[in-house]
Amino acid sequence: MQSLSQEMITDALTARGFRYFVDEDGDVAGNFQGNLIYFFRLGAGRQILQIRAMVQHVFGIDDVRRLYEFCNAWNHDQLWPKAYVHVNDDGTASVIGEVVADWEHGVSAEQLDQVVICGVATGCQLADAVAALRQDRPTS
Repeated sequence: MQSLSQEMITDALTARGFRYFVDEDGDVAGNFQGNLIYFFRLGAGRQILQIRAMVQHVFGIDDVRRLYEFCNAWNHDQLWPKAYVHVNDDGTASVIGEVVADWEHGVSAEQLDQVVICGVATGCQLADAVAALRQDRPTS
């Protein structure tokens, strides 16, 4: 077991053949099926991994209630990722998914791999469900 590091995260992504980049803030991210997925290290010791899937589909402010209902149903029926609605400053809304793991006492490469693949796969499943929701959008 070792402390979670950025190198462990990038090694896990590389081992899976996933392409990624490191942004200006030093955060690891990748584009998975058109969805931006970040791999944040959080906590005092940066021992918490938050895999945040930013679903590519954008909605209007009028859709927020439907998005809340969707996220509540998703969170009731699915273990991962936890979904929530994010309203942007420009009045658009989107759905975000998160898978979180806390490794205060260390993590093995195998454990990290399992959480990484879980975060990516379920984040893409969430995005597919949101895409279907977008297609079922009521017309005015």
